Amino acid sequence: MNREQIIMDKTLLRLAKITSMVFTPFSIPFLAFLILFICSYLRIMPITYKLIVLGIVYCFTIMMPTITIFLFQKINGFAFHELSERKKRYVPILLTLISYVFCLLMMHRLNIPWYMVGIILSALLVLIIGMVVNLKWKLSEHMAGMGAIIGGVVAFSALFGYNPVWWLSLFILIAGLLGSARIILGHHTLPEVLSSFGAGFICSMLVLHPAYNSLFRFFLF
Repeated sequence: MNREQIIMDKTLLRLAKITSMVFTPFSIPFLAFLILFICSYLRIMPITYKLIVLGIVYCFTIMMPTITIFLFQKINGFAFHELSERKKRYVPILLTLISYVFCLLMMHRLNIPWYMVGIILSALLVLIIGMVVNLKWKLSEHMAGMGAIIGGVVAFSALFGYNPVWWLSLFILIAGLLGSARIILGHHTLPEVLSSFGAGFICSMLVLHPAYNSLFRFFLF
């Protein structure tokens, strides 16, 4: 292997790592709420209300899972890369799931509209599916999150009546880059990437799309 090829491979790996770090699954629910508050009619809501909702989402979907997984890692002496092993993923997924349950209950108690609570519920369903699938296979939380975002774009376009083409184009491009990054880094295979994306997309559509979510709306209310 010549020097140019080695440099190219290292650059590719570095870009793949950066892509995975930027589009971490913890940030996806917060990103979804941020887009709603900036790019939909929800931008007319009071700034205090938006900050409260974003604060709740940040605390329970980013800060709490990150802190608890970090403590779990330190207590057990695991290196960060070891948590990607299938047998060691149960506790991190369970800790994240517990944080999402608290977020869901908090938002429900504050009477936040169902389509906002539904974002957290769809993420919670993805985590539950991840725990079950992890018994035999390895779900990619990154790609499940991207599938959920794209499903959310489709669902909210039907709910709010806007043209989703530009948003879909952007997130499909990001999903392709992220899926390629996960494969390049050796964390997942192509079937795992595709099935994870499909799981996230289906969960998001079932919870958020007005044509399919009657059962979940009853649960949220």
